[in-house]
Amino acid sequence: MQELSVLQQNALLGLLPEEELKRLLPHFEEVTLTLGQSLCESGQQMDHVYFPIDSIVSLLCVMEDGASTEIAVVGHEGVVGVSLFMGGETTPSRAIVQSAGTAYRIKGQMLKNEFYRAGPMQRLLLRYTQALLTQMAQTAVCNRHHSVDQQLCRWLLLSLDRLPGDKLIMTQELIANMLGVRREGVTESAGKLQKAGLISYHRGHITVTDRPGLEGRVCECYTVVKEEYDRLLNHQNVM
Repeated sequence: MQELSVLQQNALLGLLPEEELKRLLPHFEEVTLTLGQSLCESGQQMDHVYFPIDSIVSLLCVMEDGASTEIAVVGHEGVVGVSLFMGGETTPSRAIVQSAGTAYRIKGQMLKNEFYRAGPMQRLLLRYTQALLTQMAQTAVCNRHHSVDQQLCRWLLLSLDRLPGDKLIMTQELIANMLGVRREGVTESAGKLQKAGLISYHRGHITVTDRPGLEGRVCECYTVVKEEYDRLLNHQNVM
C-alpha cells in the first residue's frame, strides 16, 4: 500500500507494527507545511498532532519582548504535539515550521484515544517523549556552556539528521533567532565553517560539504542527543 509506505518514512510511525499502522491509516491526512507556518502558539491547544516526513518543526520559547530561542527540533524522527497525549493539553512553547515540506497529521483526540489504549503507540510515544526531553535539556546546557561555533555545528547536524539531503534553506537571521544569539555571531561562525570547507552558504542556502569535518568540531551535546534517540527509538527496544 503506497500511502502506508509513505507514512513509514516518519521513523516513529515506521516503528509501529504494520497491523497497527494499517488500522490507523484512514485517520491520517497529508498536509503541506510552509516555511514559518505556526502549528501551535503558546498556551494554545492543538487540534491535530503532526508527524513530519521531509519537513522540520522548531519548538521555540518566546519572551515578552519577542526574543525567542529554540529548545528542540522535530523532523521525520518524531511528532509535534506531545502536550496532547501527555495530559497537559497546552505548552508555553511555539511550534514553527523551520524547513518546508510534508507531514501527516491526525486529530488530537484520535491520538489520545490510541495512547490510552496502552498498546504499541503508547510505548512508542513515551520513549519519544524521553528522547525529546533529552534534546531540550542538552540544548539548554549547550546554550550556556558552549561557543556559538559549537552551537551552530550542533544545530546544523541535528537539522540534517531530520532531512533527506545535505541542504538547508535558512537565513543567518533566522538561525540567530533559533540559537538566541546575535546575528553577527552566526555570521562569524558560518564564515569560519565556510572557510574551513565544511559548508557552502549563499543567500539563505546552506550546503554541508564535509559532514565528518563538521562532526569533528561539534560539542558533545550533539552526540548525547543522537545516541539517546538511537537507544530509545529502535525496533529492538520499542516492541
